[in-house]
Amino acid sequence: MTEPVLNTPIRLTHLSHGGGCGCKIAPAVLEKILADSPFSKGLSSTFPDLLVGIESSDDAAVWRLNETQAIVATTDFFMPIVDDPFEFGRIAATNAISDVYAMGGQPLFALALVGMPIDKLPHETIRAILSGGEAAARAAGIPIAGGHSIDSQEPIYGLVAIGVVDPRQIKKNNAGQPGDVLILGKGLGVGIYSAALKKDALPEDGYRAMIASTTQLNTPGTELGKLDGVHAMTDVTGFGLLGHGLELARGSNLTANIEFAKLPTLPGAAELAQAGFVTGASARNWDSYGNGVELFDGCADWQKAILTDPQTSGGLLVACAAESVAEVMAVFRRHGFEHAVVIGGLRAGPALARVAM
Repeated sequence: MTEPVLNTPIRLTHLSHGGGCGCKIAPAVLEKILADSPFSKGLSSTFPDLLVGIESSDDAAVWRLNETQAIVATTDFFMPIVDDPFEFGRIAATNAISDVYAMGGQPLFALALVGMPIDKLPHETIRAILSGGEAAARAAGIPIAGGHSIDSQEPIYGLVAIGVVDPRQIKKNNAGQPGDVLILGKGLGVGIYSAALKKDALPEDGYRAMIASTTQLNTPGTELGKLDGVHAMTDVTGFGLLGHGLELARGSNLTANIEFAKLPTLPGAAELAQAGFVTGASARNWDSYGNGVELFDGCADWQKAILTDPQTSGGLLVACAAESVAEVMAVFRRHGFEHAVVIGGLRAGPALARVAM
């Protein structure tokens, strides 16, 4: 399917108060909302086939069907991060499907979640958003088999994604081991790019890099799930590298050591951050979990912005045994992830994230 050609230029990002995974409720606020909810309690004793629920803040729920098959179920949706409706749909769908990969699963099919301001958007624009989502699903080899739509004040699009995984190969985010190496699959800076885009300050090459990164499915996850040397895995999205790294550290009860100098960044993202193009979500992220992070002396505001930058459709964060690094990197390269790189490791110690220069 080719991208639809639209006659009416509409700034989708001007119709919403936030965009992409930067729309996510801040971690500290979400924790308070769920504090007394029955969903925050362990459900495995009541439902023994629920292998992964909300307790570990993982990327998807997993339900065991039998000894060799389990269903992976997840949902993700947000408001526009770009103005092009086709690319908005493609990015949102890619982001949702990637949560299945982050569990080590293989996607099977998806359902669309659609909320659109019918009085503000032409039907052709909405159709283009849906077409973008269909393109991403087709790239993953799955159908969008149905969905649900509402008339909303702001444009919202996403998917429910369903997949399958061998229960013995599930990769949770709380199973890291001392001595594990941390590998990040994509460059950071999507939130910084989006802040610059909203102010018409994102160069054309930056926009192309943004689209390329956010529409790249995290397909290595399925193959990585089969590797015994991979112990934990998650994807870096709205809470930024530090937020999702801290979830992994706390879940594994280890210290996550991150080397800032090794972090991959999207082209020009560091310069844009130094120029002040930072999202509000970045500050909310730091306010939520900064007390669990130790930064190197002299860490500049722009460096902290990269560490907390909300990623939309971000890369996989993998914790693997040191002897498996070459194998993991070979999987990433085979799937076309040129920015994948070792960024640190897990060590015995307090459950926190420690950043060195």
